[in-house]
Amino acid sequence: MSPSSLPGPAENLWTAALRRDPRHSRDHVERWHRFEAAGQDIHGEARLLDAMAGRGARVLDAGCGGGRLGGYLARAGHTVTGVDLDPHLIEVARTQHPGARWEVGNLAALDLPARFDLIVCAGNVLTFLSAAERRPALARLAAHLAPEGRLVVGFGLDRGYALEDFEADAGAAGLRLGQRFGTWDLRPADDDFLVGILTCE
Repeated sequence: MSPSSLPGPAENLWTAALRRDPRHSRDHVERWHRFEAAGQDIHGEARLLDAMAGRGARVLDAGCGGGRLGGYLARAGHTVTGVDLDPHLIEVARTQHPGARWEVGNLAALDLPARFDLIVCAGNVLTFLSAAERRPALARLAAHLAPEGRLVVGFGLDRGYALEDFEADAGAAGLRLGQRFGTWDLRPADDDFLVGILTCE
């Protein structure tokens, strides 16, 4: 299939949002700070991932934003690398979570020297990718998995990335969706949200 015939947005939605509003990244960081200040639990994903990973695991936070998730995992003793398209978010991550490595990069062109025991792509990151970026990004994530490594994704199924399209893209990238849940605390799968655990086929 040519990129134009694949389902999904014509351009990266995060890039488009930054073009419309240069404060988009700053507002994103401030929103998470408000959630935390209000006492909301902002570490549910990280606790699950910490439980899945052996001590000192190599973890890639793909689409890491300001480092909320990867920073938690680094403090828990894992070797964390975070990658995000947005330079401002990477600057925030480097400042607030110095215990991890943070890099600016596009997941569709990911090329790191390491392989990872666990890769996480949370926070609806996959739904921001353009149609042309989705399969290359999943293929690059698959290529960065260590033997027996796992990719954990989480996104709203109402955000323009249908489950059947995601499974087709994952399959084309050599990944298999082995386990599916509806929440980060592992409630049964539903039609609203996907927490998926994938391995290389």
